[in-house]
Amino acid sequence: MSISYEELKAELMKDPEFRAAYEAYDPEIAALDVRLAAREARRHAKLTKAEVAERIGTTPEAIDRFENRSPRRTSTLGMLFHYAAAVNCRLKISFEPVAPRR
Repeated sequence: MSISYEELKAELMKDPEFRAAYEAYDPEIAALDVRLAAREARRHAKLTKAEVAERIGTTPEAIDRFENRSPRRTSTLGMLFHYAAAVNCRLKISFEPVAPRR
């Protein structure tokens, strides 16, 4: 049984430390959002990591690294666009204002 991105996020938001980091816009939390959304898109497309890897021209291990480690450290913007196309999605990136860092 898998859990959706929204369900997992709701569960994680119950943790006060996670919620504070999320609301303060911690880059690691943003990276987690990307990983979870990517994994959910792949599952929604009913594709395996191997199938996505074949569509992109990479290895299943690279897809595993992408989905399970910080994309901030392991992926390029190009990889995000390729991944989105492979799972029949459009990548949408936005800049949303957050409270200034102190």
